[in-house]
Amino acid sequence: MIDKTAASVSEALQGVTDGATVMIGGFGTAGIPNELVEGLIEQGARDLTIVNNNAGNGDHGLAALLKAGRVRKIICSFPRQADSHVFDALYRSGKIELELVPQGNLSERIRAAGAGIGAFFTPTGYGTELAKGKETREIGGRPYVLEYPIHADLALIKAERGDRWGNLTYRKAARNFGPVMAMAARRTIASVHEIVPLGALDPENVVTPGIFVSRIVKVERIATQAGGFRQAA
Repeated sequence: MIDKTAASVSEALQGVTDGATVMIGGFGTAGIPNELVEGLIEQGARDLTIVNNNAGNGDHGLAALLKAGRVRKIICSFPRQADSHVFDALYRSGKIELELVPQGNLSERIRAAGAGIGAFFTPTGYGTELAKGKETREIGGRPYVLEYPIHADLALIKAERGDRWGNLTYRKAARNFGPVMAMAARRTIASVHEIVPLGALDPENVVTPGIFVSRIVKVERIATQAGGFRQAA
């Protein structure tokens, strides 16, 4: 019987090794698997390469992972924001490496890894420092830059609902990078707010098939002071 559910975040994260490349879903503050990131901090893996849309917000989630000194390099599109002080301090002191990737290129490089594409040409970045040292080519009278896929050892993503086979659905913008990251990693762990019986998910609505998911773990919604629940858009 296939059952990919884990009893806890710590159980789901067993086996993450030092030096791993870890993709973390989320766009801004939507769809970030904070419980999994917090579990990764507790798990203790070090010297990580992180792939994410940004470089963390405030002092929690990804920023807390950076602050704990667990990350050697980050690959992202938006490393600096109003509240990205943790990354900023680490980068200025030379304690973390940065690979800056335009957002469209980041998404396509991740997608290419999952689709088995060896490399692709894109016009984005041509003529800038981001294209320095890369192969370029003119196609149809337009200049392009050669980019390579980003593969990962592990993807941490947040979904809304899942079943024991690992089939996933998402909530609105919380979907963002989750589906492509799940396909690009050797191992994918998804947090969900609800685990449903097999057959409860309409196959037409399944976004990430269970074949791309290694473990799922249920996490509770976080109650707010107003009495409601905090949930990413």
